Amino acid sequence: MESTRRSLPQLLTDARRWFEDGLLSAMEATGATPVSPTQAQLFAVLDDHGTTVSELARRTGVTRQTAHQAVHGLLDAGLLVQLPDPGSARRRLIRRTAEGERAHRQATAILDRLEGQLAERIGKGAADALRAALEAPWGEPPASAR
Repeated sequence: MESTRRSLPQLLTDARRWFEDGLLSAMEATGATPVSPTQAQLFAVLDDHGTTVSELARRTGVTRQTAHQAVHGLLDAGLLVQLPDPGSARRRLIRRTAEGERAHRQATAILDRLEGQLAERIGKGAADALRAALEAPWGEPPASAR
């Protein structure tokens, strides 16, 4: 039987899911407001001064409609607030509430613990090398993958 080598994007997706699943289950265990993986991603890329829904969609790689739905779920949960953008009367900025800031700090601590657990499982050197590779500038994607 032949073994199929999985692509790097598949492996990266699985790695991201490992962190998301660990984060969401740990947050749920503490009684935190349940959120979806999309909501967790969106929450993580918010600027402290506020971010538009369009920018959140771009940063998370989802459609504006998906970002809008995720934001509204987090608004309803009391984790985010929507405020006027001082730079544009037509735009609204999304920011964390005080409860949202608390949840964000909690999630950051959980992710730090998960990263430590990963280092224990695969070795500190491998975890450090993985971080270095992901932090290295990759440049723009090639116009053609040939």
